[in-house]
Amino acid sequence: MTDSGFIGPLPNEEQLINAARKDYREFEPLYDHYYEQIYRFVYRRTDDHDLAADLVSQTFMKALNSLKGFQYRGVPFGAWLHRIASNEIKKHFRSKGTKQVFSIEQQQIVDLIDFQDEESTDEEINQLVKLLADLEETELAVIELRFFEEKNFKEIAYILDMKESAVKMRTYRTLEKLRGFFKLKVND
Repeated sequence: MTDSGFIGPLPNEEQLINAARKDYREFEPLYDHYYEQIYRFVYRRTDDHDLAADLVSQTFMKALNSLKGFQYRGVPFGAWLHRIASNEIKKHFRSKGTKQVFSIEQQQIVDLIDFQDEESTDEEINQLVKLLADLEETELAVIELRFFEEKNFKEIAYILDMKESAVKMRTYRTLEKLRGFFKLKVND
């Protein structure tokens, strides 16, 4: 696990998935492994602990009920869970007729900004929060998945149901928007 809380795939993930397909009780190690990561992802989009818990529950129920249809397509199981969670979030906000929120901890912003050994100020952090809030939904999703969830372009493309080249283009264009004021760390 990195400082951001990113958790990679389980070493024996495919075996666990196959076992869970035969007996739903075998899903528990997958649930335990991915719960916190999916919860943080959903919470950033809802800024509501109860709602996040409900949507995460729905996410894992859908995953368990759809497990027989899951196929590896070059992305880990965690990306599939993110895609389900993303769809659950969209469905919730669409049904309520409200816009998604984006909640981020101050330390995550500090980690995102590269000030070349300069200290970030509260004013700069607040400015980046405002810039992020003004992004289009897809732009924000790409930045969130790339930098806060530490997903690669292929995983982001899968989660957002986009072509990988479109994700790369969207990422770099969004970074250019943000670079006007901030120099962001970009790790390809």
